[in-house]
Amino acid sequence: MKISKLSYLLILIFCGMLSCTSKTETTETTESASTDSEEWKEMDSFHMIMAEAFHPYKDSTNLAPAKKLAEEMATEAEKWAAAELPEKVNNDQVKENIQKLKADTRALADLIKSGADDAAVGSSLNALHDSFHSIMEAWHGGGEKHEHEKH
Repeated sequence: MKISKLSYLLILIFCGMLSCTSKTETTETTESASTDSEEWKEMDSFHMIMAEAFHPYKDSTNLAPAKKLAEEMATEAEKWAAAELPEKVNNDQVKENIQKLKADTRALADLIKSGADDAAVGSSLNALHDSFHSIMEAWHGGGEKHEHEKH
């Protein structure tokens, strides 16, 4: 069976168009995802410090990083609370959660300064981590569940 040059050309053009279409969608999806994370720099900054403080405790009950980073984390929480919220999370619930995070982060830093025992520090750190994740889940649409892998 012989395929004419025109038929071959049409098939080739169709395949080319199909190929280009799926690349465009992938690129747009990737760009949207990266834009979301870039739009809330304060959350990302806090997250980096929280991860460094929390995961050693979660993985091996090592509170040394949390004790070292508590003051920096409190400062980041203050910056975050003072920053303008992105439109998609600019609501009373998220504002309240960020203010609570700010207060709880300051309380953790003060608890550590006071020389509290490790059980109290660990409990406060766990609660703070949970508060942070409620804000993060609001940002990611409420459906994202954070697995506690290393960041």
